[in-house]
Order: sequence, then C-alpha cells, then structure tokens
Amino acid sequence: MPTMLPLWLLASLLAVSQTLPFEQKGFWDFTLDDGLPMLNDEEASGAETTSGVPDLDSLTPTFSAMCPFGCHCHLRVVQCSDLGLKAVPKEISPDTTLLDLQNNDISELRRDDFKGLQHLYALVLVNNKISKIHEKAFGPLRKLQKLYISKNHLVEIPPNLPSSLVELRIHDNRIRKVPKGVFSGLRHMNCIEMGGNPLENSGFEPGAFDGLKLNYLRISEAKLTGIPKDLPETLNELHLDHNRIQAIELEDLLRYSKLYRLGLGHNQIRMIENGSLSFLPTLRELHLDNNKLSKVPSGLPDLKLLQVVYLHTNNITKVGVNDFCPVGFGVKRAYYNGISLFNNPVPYWEVQPATFRCVTDRLAIQFGNYK
Repeated sequence: MPTMLPLWLLASLLAVSQTLPFEQKGFWDFTLDDGLPMLNDEEASGAETTSGVPDLDSLTPTFSAMCPFGCHCHLRVVQCSDLGLKAVPKEISPDTTLLDLQNNDISELRRDDFKGLQHLYALVLVNNKISKIHEKAFGPLRKLQKLYISKNHLVEIPPNLPSSLVELRIHDNRIRKVPKGVFSGLRHMNCIEMGGNPLENSGFEPGAFDGLKLNYLRISEAKLTGIPKDLPETLNELHLDHNRIQAIELEDLLRYSKLYRLGLGHNQIRMIENGSLSFLPTLRELHLDNNKLSKVPSGLPDLKLLQVVYLHTNNITKVGVNDFCPVGFGVKRAYYNGISLFNNPVPYWEVQPATFRCVTDRLAIQFGNYK
C-alpha cells in the first residue's frame, strides 16, 4: 500500500527561490519508484543544499483557510494523496507551491484544473490513471519547475509543457513516440526520466530533443536496441540500463563527450568496438554489468578521470595486466575506487596483482565468481 509522504519532506521543497534565476545544483534520485524522490547525496551527482533563499512568506499572501476536503495543507504544501480522488480538487489556495495528488484515481487533467495556481513550483501526479490532458491544462503554471506524472496511462508526452519546467518525470507510462517539437521552448529543462515506456529507437523523431540542454536523461527499461544518436550533447549523465542494446559501435558515443556517468547495465552487449570509449574523456563512472561481454573493453586506461567500472555478471574469461591501468610509471590518471568483476568465468587466481596498480585500495576490487 503506498506510503503517505511526511509533511517535512514536502515542505523541504519550499526552500527554493521563486524570484531568483534557477541554478541546478544536483539531480534527484530517479531510482525511487513512488512519490517525491530524495536528493541523491553521491558526489558524482553533485548534490548540494540550497542557500541564500528568501523567506517565501514575504513573497505571496497566505490563504490558510483554503484547503480541499480531506487534504492536509501546511506551509503552502497541499497534500491530497491516497484519497481515491477522481479529479483534481477545487478550492486549492492560490499561494500553493507544492501540490501532491499521487496515488489517486484521476484519469483526466482538464483545462481549468490548475486555474489560479500561478505560484506552483512542484506538481506530483504519480500513480493515477491519467490518459488525457487538455492542451491548456498547464497554462496557468507559469512557475512550475518539477512535474512528476509517472505511473499513469499516457500514450504521448503532454502538450504545451510550462516553459519554466526544469525536471520532468514521466516513466512507467505507455509512450511509444517522442515527436519533434514536443520539448520546444523548454530552455530551462535539464533533467528527464522517461524509462519504463515501450520506446524503440525508431520512436524518437529526428530533432526530438532539439533546443534542450539536458544534464540528466534516463531511458531505462525500454526497448532500445542501440544507443540513440540524437540526444542532447550537453548530457552529463545518460542511463540506458535494462534495454536490448547488443553492441556499441565506433561513433555511437561521439556526440556525448561531456558524459561523466554512463549506465548500460542489464543489456545484451557482446561487443564494444575499439575506440568507442575514446569519445568520453570526462567519464568517471561506467556501468556495463549484466551484459554478454567476453573481455574487458579496450580503452579504459586512456580515460584519465575514470574511477568506477562495473563489469560483473558478464562472460569475461581473461583479465590482462594492462586492461585497466596505463603502461609505465608516472602516467597521470585518476585512481580507481571501484572495479567489479565478480560473477565472470575468469580464473581470478591467474590475474596478476599489477593489473590493479592504479586502484586506491584492494577492497575497491570486487572479484571472484559469486553473486
């Protein structure tokens, strides 16, 4: 049974200025399935706390007497989750900044459902039955930055998304196509989670992501058979795990030179063409676990910033002394702090100790044929 989010978690979103320009400090943890995600505190995601925020009480008037029946209202947060609602409730305070409608039975967003909510910053519609959205439903939401509409029945990206939007979470719907222009005008958008949709490579129209300057994109648990070649070149994190990708060809990653985290775990990758990884000079974390690789990918020693490599649960039978570290002494590179090779048919007792000469600590190596 879904768990109601505590008000202190919802209220924490209010520590964001509505008058200052948005500055992305980090990404939310999109591995969580339900409700509002917690901030990811991993260094690789750069999560930091927000500072220098003005008091929201001084920005807008208070309408504390207005609260929809059955909902909980506090500090401009209106929480109406788990109420069996069939529609967006009326009489929502105009100064509301976070509206939580998750875990209900809402099937449609109508034209005037959000009328007057010009201060809304975050809208949570996770786990409803939404299949229809009026083309002007989001029109009043001029300051909306976070839209969570995962686990619904959508067959397309909602039309006319607010130009102020920064994060869109739309995974676990029924979307098969991302047409050109659907993200037009979203110049502030930097984070999209759209996994769990039956998306194939052919479902992305050429230019579908034109104009976006995304930092984070996740298209996991879909039906991709290759790495899409037309994603934003600004990406720092790209997660394509749990797809049907079989190979990484030479120029598949040419466009994504700014990546520092690449997730390709749980695919069917048998081959990584020599030179493919050379297009990722800033890569720090590479996930290739649960694939069908028979050897360690070539080019890892040349990635000067690489620190974490997941290669467990593959078909690797041999690990060479120069598979991970540069040849010679004094060659500058970042030290690894994590290499996983377990659950591979490699005779680990034959691997030379010098293979891991550029690893910070022996405990950073996960080896052996265990799960």
